[in-house]
Amino acid sequence: MTTTASGSFEIELSPQQPDSGQEGSAVGRMRIDKQFHGDLEAVSKGQMLSFRSAVEGSAGYVAIEEVSGTLNGRRGTFVLQHSGTMTRGEPHLSLHVVPDSGTDQLEGLSGTMSIDIRDGGHFYGFEYSLADAREAGAE
Repeated sequence: MTTTASGSFEIELSPQQPDSGQEGSAVGRMRIDKQFHGDLEAVSKGQMLSFRSAVEGSAGYVAIEEVSGTLNGRRGTFVLQHSGTMTRGEPHLSLHVVPDSGTDQLEGLSGTMSIDIRDGGHFYGFEYSLADAREAGAE
């Protein structure tokens, strides 16, 4: 059964030093810190790699973030994997729960998240399901 969660979040992106040998590269690296509110009351920490092309509005990023808190009252952690591109201002984002990354009461979690930025705020929509741990192959 699929459930929908929604709410808002604050995000802080902190530029990180490039890895050795990457100085002068067009690839950037950032630390992600988020605070989720609403159906997902949680914090997350992660890393992002990004690239902005010379063409206005074209870029790409990948990220991994570990989320810890409660989802509709169920406590645990899970990992989100991001893959985003922007082609001359047209965005495309894929944001999925990493399979088998859920812990505690979020074991068996799967799903996709959408992000909407409007009126200066960040909002999420999360379509998810929780498989019974026995169905997911856990003992």
